[in-house]
Amino acid sequence: MILTEKETMLLNDLKSEEKLCIDKYNKYASEACDPQLKNVFTSIGQTEQNHYDTITQMINGTAPSTNMGGSQKPNLQAASQQNSAQQSVGQEQRKNDEYLCTDALGTEKHVSSTYNTCIFEFKDENVRNTLNHIQKEEQEHGKKLYDYLSQNGMYS
Repeated sequence: MILTEKETMLLNDLKSEEKLCIDKYNKYASEACDPQLKNVFTSIGQTEQNHYDTITQMINGTAPSTNMGGSQKPNLQAASQQNSAQQSVGQEQRKNDEYLCTDALGTEKHVSSTYNTCIFEFKDENVRNTLNHIQKEEQEHGKKLYDYLSQNGMYS
């Protein structure tokens, strides 16, 4: 697979975005107070690592595989179970978790938008399909984060 200079530049930008996401989710998983939110951050971070690896392979000239596997489904419990678990978490800890989750949601919105723009800049259909698949997973990450915020009364 041969990339144009512009395609290589865009992939390097996406790689930087994915690295930032990996670092952020690892940090946030260690800082979150709610074990459920820790799990959400850890799960998303693992998927971001897969994205990083895929982008790196494309930069190195390896054509991406179109069957990247299924997307992970949100692992959220019913709101009533969460509410009782959240009551044991202090108000400051809850505010901390809300901040982390809200910031992560903003990051996912940005990254998804970046993929949306980049998809149209590639001539290789396989690369476009792979970037589209990654973008879909980024949107699912946003959904997981939104669901957590919403189910815990943190989204307004």
